[in-house]
Amino acid sequence: MSAKETRRGDGAITPLVYLVDDDEDFRDEMVSGLSRLGLNVHGFGSAAGLYRAYAALPSEIVILDLNLGDEDGLSIAAHLRASQRIGIIMATARGSIDDRVAGLEKGADAYLVKPIDVRELAATVGAVHNRLNRDRTVPAPPQVLQWALVEGGWTLTDGLGHRLRLTVSEQRLLGCLFRERGNTVERSVLVEAMGADIYDFNYAHLDTIVSRLRRRATKSNMLVPLHAIRGLGFTFAE
Repeated sequence: MSAKETRRGDGAITPLVYLVDDDEDFRDEMVSGLSRLGLNVHGFGSAAGLYRAYAALPSEIVILDLNLGDEDGLSIAAHLRASQRIGIIMATARGSIDDRVAGLEKGADAYLVKPIDVRELAATVGAVHNRLNRDRTVPAPPQVLQWALVEGGWTLTDGLGHRLRLTVSEQRLLGCLFRERGNTVERSVLVEAMGADIYDFNYAHLDTIVSRLRRRATKSNMLVPLHAIRGLGFTFAE
């Protein structure tokens, strides 16, 4: 039994599940209902909250809404799928064929459309968990990420052999975030670190730099714990 799993009173093994939805009523209803059904589930209202928890203890299954305030659920799914083997369940009000296809193409193991009965969601979690266990051959050793800037700060590495050569803007941005690792750094401070004028800088370009960095890292099989904190700035979490 891994750190991602717990044993219920009846002896059954249940996975660690993270549920992400910014609808507080739905989130509370599902977390409460799934917990009553014996699942080990924790709810989060944002991508940032999920990433912080996942960095500390990865879950085996993530239940994702598509419409989140800080990051689209499809983007989250792509990032998680690039990091390691994980079960992904989409639970969303977006039920068109195009949405379903996009969700499955981004790596979802199941796609449920709201309104969702908690029993159906629990059964889906069980099915995905069983599939993961069935596909598991040799248990993989736990991966310990050790993020670092090497080669004079021009290369980002996760300690697992993945490396990403940085652009000038990315190098200055991450250098500033690494000096304040785990803390939120204001956007103006990051702009100054990149050598730009805080009064003449298009702050939307900062989001573009971060998004491009995440995409390039994903292509290198790296899930960078770089998160936007709405209204404040960015943080590089452990």
